[in-house]
Amino acid sequence: MTPPRQTFANHARFYPWYHFVAIPILLINIVVATMGAVRAPSLTTVWGVILALGIGIGIAVARSQVLTVQNRIIRLEERQRLRSLLPPEDHAAIDALHVSDVVALRFASDSEVPALFHQVVTGEFAKPQEIKQAVKDWRPDHLRA
Repeated sequence: MTPPRQTFANHARFYPWYHFVAIPILLINIVVATMGAVRAPSLTTVWGVILALGIGIGIAVARSQVLTVQNRIIRLEERQRLRSLLPPEDHAAIDALHVSDVVALRFASDSEVPALFHQVVTGEFAKPQEIKQAVKDWRPDHLRA
């Protein structure tokens, strides 16, 4: 089955098992453990709250690490892409780009990259979201974590 055409409006990715199953269960677990500790304070119930918080924090940290690795890979891929699409005199500015700007530029088609790159370098965009909104010919990325 072919995924729907990706655009700025629908490019945000939700991973159902994480966003709609694991996170709600972890949050409910923290609430239930806290309610138990408030109603019947003891070493066991307080430890249950600490454990629930620890599991939630552990899952959040693991997710953060996955996204950090993903962004590093995107940065590497896009730096190579920019070097192939931009003239040599622009190559020095590639490494000066903020990671979030490089991540946003990945959605631009090859024909749009040079103009958007120069707009980013000259500071025409305040936020990476503005870069994505400026993309006319969206280059989809369906392999995100």
